[in-house]
Amino acid sequence: QVYKGLDIITNKVSPQEQRLCRHHMISFVDPLVSDYTVVDFRDKAVALISYIFARDKIPIIVGGTNYYIESLLWKVLINTKEKASTAPGPVADRKVELEQLDGVELHRRLSQVDPEMAAKLHPHDKRKMARSLQVFEETGIPHSEILHQQQEEEGGGPLGGPLKYPHSCILWLHADQAALDQRLEKRVDDMLAAGLLEELRDFHRRYNQEKVAENRQDYQHGIFQSIGFKEFHEYLINEGNCSPETSAMLLQKGIQALKQVTKRYARKQNKWVRNRFLRRPGPNVPPVYGLEVSDLLRWEEDVLKPALEIVESFIQGREPPAEPVKVQYDAGENKRRRRVCELCDRVIIGDREWAGRIR
Repeated sequence: QVYKGLDIITNKVSPQEQRLCRHHMISFVDPLVSDYTVVDFRDKAVALISYIFARDKIPIIVGGTNYYIESLLWKVLINTKEKASTAPGPVADRKVELEQLDGVELHRRLSQVDPEMAAKLHPHDKRKMARSLQVFEETGIPHSEILHQQQEEEGGGPLGGPLKYPHSCILWLHADQAALDQRLEKRVDDMLAAGLLEELRDFHRRYNQEKVAENRQDYQHGIFQSIGFKEFHEYLINEGNCSPETSAMLLQKGIQALKQVTKRYARKQNKWVRNRFLRRPGPNVPPVYGLEVSDLLRWEEDVLKPALEIVESFIQGREPPAEPVKVQYDAGENKRRRRVCELCDRVIIGDREWAGRIR
């Protein structure tokens, strides 16, 4: 009954949940599509949100990857695909091409066309440098200038332009680290019991085996960058070509690696919420309400009841009974200030990282 009348946009859902309410954007991109970007996600999701609002319903965005959620909250992305797609014939992904260069060369090129952005990015951050170069090449405008324009729009702030949906709120489900780690390990075990290895073998046989044989496997783009593929690489390429003992050892190695990287990713997600949503205050940051999920026996008292009260308050235009999460922050902290440690000959980005370096 909780879900009745809601529309969910998510990539994480069980069959039982799908029967309770309408879900969108599940299994809708071919696995071999390698150039599906956050811009593509945003464009499809925004159209769906408009459709849901037009039916006088409330869209619920369920994450997932916080960067993708940000693309729906703020005007933060730059679409260069339309301009690039006007050329005849197949269109190469310029960002992927640029990422083939080493970091020093990328930083040199970026420094020439957008010194402000180059000063903010670490020379090892090839993805961001390649993206900034791509933006300049395909728009003729420095990436930093476009970001400034977005932030200076009425209602804009440090995270980008104004909120797309002014009456948004964020429900942040968080748990005690020990409870979360235990739950994530069990989740991996449940995935294995539900047929994860069969799915990986099928993917490897259909999509990956030939690339491995030709030494052109790419775990940085497309579906294969997802957690769960590269962790089982050794096991998949050696299965049937080694002793049962070696195969069992490689399987356990893959399982433990999957558990470790899953827990690491969960910590990264929580860090993102704190740094992006809580430590970047401004007129365009929606309130974040924390819901404690450490004890699942208290789900109704700690999560369901307060969440419904918060959402109902927003729908009715009144202040929720719960207070949004507040954290202390240093308004003068510069997360992108660039310094060089002369003793170590290393580039350090960010005031906090520099302070840690000095200590």
